[in-house]
Amino acid sequence: MDKEEIPGWITSLDKESVEFIRKFILNSGSLKNMAKIYDVSYPTVRSKLDHLIKKIELNSKKEDVEFVNLIKNLVIDERLSLDTAKLIIDKYKSERSDS
Repeated sequence: MDKEEIPGWITSLDKESVEFIRKFILNSGSLKNMAKIYDVSYPTVRSKLDHLIKKIELNSKKEDVEFVNLIKNLVIDERLSLDTAKLIIDKYKSERSDS
């Protein structure tokens, strides 16, 4: 597969997320095994997987702009509040529609 053929949702993931996916696949999708590998509880691994699923879903939507995905990912990573993200995205969209 050429680099140009790699889906955007894959290239948007950080190394830690890609490594999690690799381990998840090698462990046949067993969250129980993943909890042992990461030495955390099952709910912690489930939460990490849920965050990763949200990232992939967001980055799979072709109609979303890269900037909006960045803001959404910051919310998922809990680096930005949902209210602040909404304000930023609304302002961004209104300025784009004014152009």
